[in-house]
Amino acid sequence: MILTIPSQRRALLERVRTIALVGASDNPLRPSYTVFSYLRRQPEYDVTPINPRLGEVDGIKAYPSLAAYAAERGAPDVVDVFRRSSELVSVVNDALASGTKAIWFQYGVINDNAIALAERSGMDVVVDRCMKVEHARFHGGLSTTGLNSGVITSRWRPR
Repeated sequence: MILTIPSQRRALLERVRTIALVGASDNPLRPSYTVFSYLRRQPEYDVTPINPRLGEVDGIKAYPSLAAYAAERGAPDVVDVFRRSSELVSVVNDALASGTKAIWFQYGVINDNAIALAERSGMDVVVDRCMKVEHARFHGGLSTTGLNSGVITSRWRPR
């Protein structure tokens, strides 16, 4: 099922514990690193990078594939995807083969065939959303405008 309602995404985030982040990067300037770094600091999650070119990210073992991850650790609760849209059908097939029940396509990571395949296969599917942003939104890290400045006033600070 495609999770389009915020309460559905929140329920998914509340029930998952293990996250396999496909396309994780060790480059702090990449969004996949920022999301990985944020999620791994959340006590409820065990986040693992999946990238065949990396041995680890910030001291956490990276797996070359979802199959390698699943063989050692079992199926992740959700696969968070940072890959080119042209590669998504393959990622969905890998996720299904690993036994994953949910897949999360990050901002701009859209492939209609992959989305349809995941939905037909009974997976929970999140499309064009950021797991970090959604988690922060549901846990008080973002305001309705998407920012949390910590300032509780409408007045500008003096310069």
